[in-house]
Amino acid sequence: MAPRPERGTFKFDKYYLVMEALRESGAAITEHAPTPMPREWLEAVHDPQYVDEVFRAEVPREKERRIGFPVTERIRDRVRHTNGGTWLAARLAQQHGYAANSAAGSHHALADTGAGYCVFNDLAVASHRLIAEGDATRILIVDLDVHQGDGTASLTAGREDIFTLSLHAEKNFPVRKARSSRDVGLPDAVDDDGYMEVLDRHLPAIIAEFAPDLVLYQAGVDPHVDDKLGRLALSDAGIEVRDNFVVRQARERGLPIASALGGGYGDNQREVAGRHARSMLEMARTNSSFPYPSS
Repeated sequence: MAPRPERGTFKFDKYYLVMEALRESGAAITEHAPTPMPREWLEAVHDPQYVDEVFRAEVPREKERRIGFPVTERIRDRVRHTNGGTWLAARLAQQHGYAANSAAGSHHALADTGAGYCVFNDLAVASHRLIAEGDATRILIVDLDVHQGDGTASLTAGREDIFTLSLHAEKNFPVRKARSSRDVGLPDAVDDDGYMEVLDRHLPAIIAEFAPDLVLYQAGVDPHVDDKLGRLALSDAGIEVRDNFVVRQARERGLPIASALGGGYGDNQREVAGRHARSMLEMARTNSSFPYPSS
């Protein structure tokens, strides 16, 4: 955790509330503390000058405005750990079938700046590192946050070994969309049935055609009907069905899947944190029905 910045609108409270909810659930969970993502792997994806600005905690004010909060030394340390967390979750998923990063999902961060509450793009950074170190060869990034994963799409554009699928509210942030490998813009107020009809139409076919050996899942809960920044209308049950479906699609094919927290917004932070915790627990429950020997 980093202290709440003096400037900006983003609320960091939900992250420790997610961990409280997980610990109080009674589920058999194992917690791992990630090491910070090394600078060299951040610079392999982001502009080294921007990385240096973050490391010195001297990010220009115009970039901080795009991010939504000032980048302090504590924020710098936090985002290095959350980026390391997505990489670690992927490595753990390769042993156990599924693992979750209880933070991150910073899919708006671009090459030379952060944006939309995102400083470094953990999905792109982790994917690059996993492939470069030979721990994966083809990675599918499934982004079901209510906002398009524009940063992830931009940072992985042109790569044949990374496929990005983004299902998002078409009229939501960002106004200018990037080009994912496949984008599906949804109209406002899509409900559980409408959402799953679209997801079922695209995801299984993409897995079959792209043939990944690892799935990274941006498991945002902001498509929820009560989300403050969403425009869709999924219920609690709809989020559960969605997460079960995504994990099952991967695990039925023997693919490891790691999730990142992603978006979820509201005035009641404990309520939002509860949605995130239930999402992770549902994915772990689904994974438990698929034996996956440790390697």
